[in-house]
Amino acid sequence: MLRPSKHAHPDRTVINVAMLLLARLRTRRLEGYSDLRAFARKAVEGGETLFLPSLNFLFLLGLVEYRPKTDAIEYLGPQ
Repeated sequence: MLRPSKHAHPDRTVINVAMLLLARLRTRRLEGYSDLRAFARKAVEGGETLFLPSLNFLFLLGLVEYRPKTDAIEYLGPQ
């Protein structure tokens, strides 16, 4: 369960990084895994460690899918 605490910085949470990834994927529809990871690293301090949990969160919500042949993440949600 994702619970906020008084010690969690709002910009350095899984939900915030997931929101940033989702916004980027909505505009591009398909993004390379390494490119998306580099975006998370640049956008948020600690984005490297929050990238995979955020991506897993979006996958569990059914908003993204991984394409192994192209090593890319595809946005599946409504435009």
